[in-house]
Amino acid sequence: MNFQIKISQAKAKLLVDYPYFGTLASKLELVLNEDIQAFKSDGKKLEYSSMFLENAEVSEIEFALANGAMHTSLAHENRQNSRSGWLWQMATDMAINDMLVENGLTLPEGAQYRVRFKGMYAEEIYAELKSDILREEDNLEYEADDADDMQNSDKKNEEKQESKEQTQTPEQIEEEILQEQLFAEEAISLLTSEFQKGEAPSHIERFFRVDFFSKIDWRDELKSALDRYFKDDYVLIPPNKKFLSQGIYLPSTTSQTFRLVIAVDSSGSVDDKLLSQFLSEVNFLMSLVSHYQIELIVCDEKIHSHKTFYSGESLKCDAKGGSGTDFRPVFEFVKNEFDDVKLLLYFTDLEGRFPNETPSYDVKWVSPKEENIPFGELILL
Repeated sequence: MNFQIKISQAKAKLLVDYPYFGTLASKLELVLNEDIQAFKSDGKKLEYSSMFLENAEVSEIEFALANGAMHTSLAHENRQNSRSGWLWQMATDMAINDMLVENGLTLPEGAQYRVRFKGMYAEEIYAELKSDILREEDNLEYEADDADDMQNSDKKNEEKQESKEQTQTPEQIEEEILQEQLFAEEAISLLTSEFQKGEAPSHIERFFRVDFFSKIDWRDELKSALDRYFKDDYVLIPPNKKFLSQGIYLPSTTSQTFRLVIAVDSSGSVDDKLLSQFLSEVNFLMSLVSHYQIELIVCDEKIHSHKTFYSGESLKCDAKGGSGTDFRPVFEFVKNEFDDVKLLLYFTDLEGRFPNETPSYDVKWVSPKEENIPFGELILL
């Protein structure tokens, strides 16, 4: 079969079977390299040999494409720090391949994979590999056997990179860096969408900080509330000071600070995993809303803490609790402490006692399951 036909079939199948990997792989730069046995990715392109393509099944080419897509989107070199270059590349390759195997992709013959590293992060695998090398174990299949070879390999890679950079203009280098950043940003944006649909690849949290992602599209959920209550407007008093010296009076802009009340259920029926998920959603939510004032309340059958956060601040929350669930203290607190509340988000499993009266502001209950609620709107997490 023609190589290009095989690659096209693998791309199409990957896009259907694994949309996240397939979408990224469709943007990969593929380069034929007869100096390698199978395939490799340096985080910028996917190189492959004709021998690999000739003997590989379409499912194995799917794996190679997914591997290249992950290397390119992760920018592992940013986490390399002072680690050995080639060894770090091997560690990240093994971590990626293990994750792909766990997602059901077919591992090609010769791909970097060890059962002993199952479920481990790249940093952990690197530490294990380095320890093995320094012990000079003869039965391990590495490109180098000791620390001296490791340093020599790094030096050759550095010289090769320096030689390449010397032949490039500053504009070419800048464009290359920009393309890498755009690819990584697109990968994160795509993964956010996959999390929201509940279709993110398994074990992807080894490579990304999952608290940056949300299972709810908060932009859509908050749009109506923000449009209704959060206004940017023009006013003539005071006027725009920029043109006053010229005798020109133009309107100036004004923005209202949006107060959002968030309550988090910390009762005994909310386990650590669900509580962590609640706080992850809050953290993601805070990154979306500008000009905000968030009142964060932690409550089980009584209120344990109340903190106020403003735009640009990071979430810091000590979620104490563990007793029964009573929603009434939160509504009493809001009634007594705040006079301009427009929206309350309550993260809970809905196993508690509700207030008898419907509040005057909007309430959105965020829960992992569907239950009857006396008022407000239910958002399934």
